[in-house]
Amino acid sequence: MLVLTRRCDESIVIANDIEVKVLKIQGNQVHLGINAPRSITVYREEVYKRVMNENKVAVRESSASNSKISKPHKNLDDL
Repeated sequence: MLVLTRRCDESIVIANDIEVKVLKIQGNQVHLGINAPRSITVYREEVYKRVMNENKVAVRESSASNSKISKPHKNLDDL
């Protein structure tokens, strides 16, 4: 992990097109501004973890539902 020290109004640039700027420091909170292309999704960590967990649950539920679907008969005589 790269660790940097920044002051208010200072920023870092990632991959030429993402800028993370320190907007305000208040107590133990840091307010960050992020400029990134619309094609880049930016999440707070707790939101990202919740989305990933919900996706895993949805995949498991979908797999369970699909296993309950009966396989088609190969031959009409099998009916």
